[in-house]
Amino acid sequence: MAISYSLAVAAPVDVRQVAHATHQAARSLRLVDAHSNPDAFLDGADLVRGTWVLVAEAKVQPWNPVVADLGFTPTARLAFRLGKDGPLDPQVDDVLALSVGLLDHVAGDAVLHRDFEEILLLRRAGQLLLNERDDLWTAQRLAAVRPRPFRRETHAFSEED
Repeated sequence: MAISYSLAVAAPVDVRQVAHATHQAARSLRLVDAHSNPDAFLDGADLVRGTWVLVAEAKVQPWNPVVADLGFTPTARLAFRLGKDGPLDPQVDDVLALSVGLLDHVAGDAVLHRDFEEILLLRRAGQLLLNERDDLWTAQRLAAVRPRPFRRETHAFSEED
């Protein structure tokens, strides 16, 4: 089974603009090569270490946990799927770095989660909140977030029976 993450964003721009902002962030982080096409993210594209990324319109139902638990309605989402051929930790580094980097270019509330089970980061009302787990947000990963202001605060989706 593939390991996947999702970044849901209530962006004030259209999905194509989110894809271009994703490309801009990926290029600045050297996660794509210099000749990559920004529109490739709309069909799904691989980062240099094998993580597949898709930028798509968020098709959200009212019962969606982001809406129900976090109180915002995403307009765009990034789907991340880790590659099976390379080490996982560097790919998770890329997911976290690209998610934070994208938030530099796109306004709005956002949440990065793993299968609606674990919230890795949340941006609400302009404040960046990072999960308090030190094994998730290592010193190296936190260094990549700085100098952006952030707080460590753990959030979770409600559990439905």
